[in-house]
Amino acid sequence: MVLLAGPAGAAAPRSSEYTLKAAFLFNFTKFVDWPADAFADEKSPFNLCVLGGEDPFGGSLDELVANEAVNGRPIAVRRRVRGADLRTCQILFIGRAERERQPEVLASLRGLPVLTVGETDRFLSEGGLFNFFLEANRVRFEVNLAAVERTPLKISSKLLRLAKVTAEEHR
Repeated sequence: MVLLAGPAGAAAPRSSEYTLKAAFLFNFTKFVDWPADAFADEKSPFNLCVLGGEDPFGGSLDELVANEAVNGRPIAVRRRVRGADLRTCQILFIGRAERERQPEVLASLRGLPVLTVGETDRFLSEGGLFNFFLEANRVRFEVNLAAVERTPLKISSKLLRLAKVTAEEHR
């Protein structure tokens, strides 16, 4: 199992960084278990959502998950998700462009079976679960164990071993 991504530094285009982040998002689905009540019914798709109007992934996320499934559920990429629809997401990516709304969104999802993934400095301290960062020109991720423990999600120890682990409490 390899989740660590290759070069994504200043010389790499922004699209390469988000292609790698899209791969991480897809791979997270293989190492996280969602409870049955995270879905409206047995025919509901697995919703991989991108918050707000700006989608940094372009078509890479769609291409990566095309014809893929999570526990028999087809993956649906949903964009511009807002309000109550956020609760229908199994994974919610909150990009830099949504930094101002981030605290409010994270508070509304606290304790729910939504894997929140961000990319800003304060994402974990504001209650997010996983956060991307660049280190030595590589895309890495960190996890907030205290926030994860407040959810019904079950995160594989294999995934946690690859993460930088923090136990930040939500302020």
